[in-house]
Amino acid sequence: MMRASSIPFDMVPRRAAVLSVLALTLALSACAVGPDYQRPGIDVGTGYKEGQDKVPGWKPAQPGDTAQRGPWWTLYGDPVLNDLMGRLDAANQSIAAAEANYRQAQALVQGARAGFYPTVGVSADATRSGGKGTSSSNSSRLSSVSSVDNQYSLTGSVSWEADVWGKLRRTLEASRASAQASEADLAATRLSAQSTLAQTYFALRVMDRQKKLLEETIDAYQRSLQLTQNRYQVGVSGKSDVAVATTQLENTRAQSIDLDWQRSQLEHAIAVLTGQPPSQFSLPPEVFEQQVPEIPVDVPSALLERRPDVASAERNAAAANAKIGVAVSAWYPDLTLSADGGFRSSLLGDLLTVPARFWSIGPSLALTVFDGGARQSQVDQARAAYDAQAATYRQTVLTALKEVEDYLAQLRSMQAEQVVQNRALASARESLQLMLNQYKAGTVDYLSVATVQATALSTERSTLSLTGSRLTASVQLIAAMGGGWEGLTAR
Repeated sequence: MMRASSIPFDMVPRRAAVLSVLALTLALSACAVGPDYQRPGIDVGTGYKEGQDKVPGWKPAQPGDTAQRGPWWTLYGDPVLNDLMGRLDAANQSIAAAEANYRQAQALVQGARAGFYPTVGVSADATRSGGKGTSSSNSSRLSSVSSVDNQYSLTGSVSWEADVWGKLRRTLEASRASAQASEADLAATRLSAQSTLAQTYFALRVMDRQKKLLEETIDAYQRSLQLTQNRYQVGVSGKSDVAVATTQLENTRAQSIDLDWQRSQLEHAIAVLTGQPPSQFSLPPEVFEQQVPEIPVDVPSALLERRPDVASAERNAAAANAKIGVAVSAWYPDLTLSADGGFRSSLLGDLLTVPARFWSIGPSLALTVFDGGARQSQVDQARAAYDAQAATYRQTVLTALKEVEDYLAQLRSMQAEQVVQNRALASARESLQLMLNQYKAGTVDYLSVATVQATALSTERSTLSLTGSRLTASVQLIAAMGGGWEGLTAR
């Protein structure tokens, strides 16, 4: 520790200039200790295995393609879904919490940046002290006397830590990377909420179509029951046919009622996602004929920039790498330049006078000589933390690649399944019509009709369920490829 406090007043400007130049030279010429960051390497390949078969409805993205950027849900062309997405972004509480965490991370960046500037302080003090002492008089007698002293001071101070070894720079680097990771976490939260909303919305609309199908089926079964009752009354059909037709009608009514509570739960989920109490939200049924849109599929390397969870893991690795430099800087001395100046006097009236002024200026070096291995332990911890974050980043990338491959394979299989399912549906409808004609002609009993009707209804519902599954898988694939998120630079 060095402190200069007895320099002649006329030499202060020159000495201060020399110290300032020296400190600036050291700061500019110094290099930041610790390893410079490089993104952990991982081989992601040049294409998707499941995308090589040219999945119908999906195509490779062209260079510079921006079809998936921004509001990706507009690709479905549903105005109700577009409106719900706007409400979600404005009122979803999970997004609000993630946004607050991001603002907190930005504030930490500002705090780290403040370390590059000097700290300036001002203080004012007033003290009064007293005590008793002895004095001798002319008669050689000792007498007791009291003394009271006043002290007033007004002081200004400046302190600045020179970033000789890059400790402050590494700290700022870590804070910036953490803020960028927090921004990516915000984007991941928003994308997850958007994906959940789209999937829930499509499930509700498919349920609306199933509800409409059941209502139309109930009407058809009521006509069949009436026909069977008429035939029974004239002795053409037996009582068993009436019982079968009644059972079939009531079972279908029960299925329709069962859809009501399922739709209500989906509606409640959408309300919560959009930040509304379920009691204040309703989504009336409407005609829904949505098809899976054509969306370009990015190459695997695009996931490293476009998926927010991958970006977050990579930024966390960068922050952990910078913290190694912060830990290593503890092995080197801290250089602090400080200056104090002001006025000090025992009389308040003389406080702001030239004789009452004082000053001190000088550098200080602080270095820990022995700490029992604490610093080495911190360096080892920082290196291990980076290794863990690098492994987390690689695992996140592999998981992202797996998800894209899974949804590509699922969509490809579902596309082929849809073709077969449509053929089965057409055959079921034709078989039902033929069986109804035979029943009216009196060649078959109603049990045969009911069996074909049940098969036709099951096929209709399976076709609708498959459509909903394809829409859900398309949303999941878009989310797996990063949706429309574009990273911003943390400030």
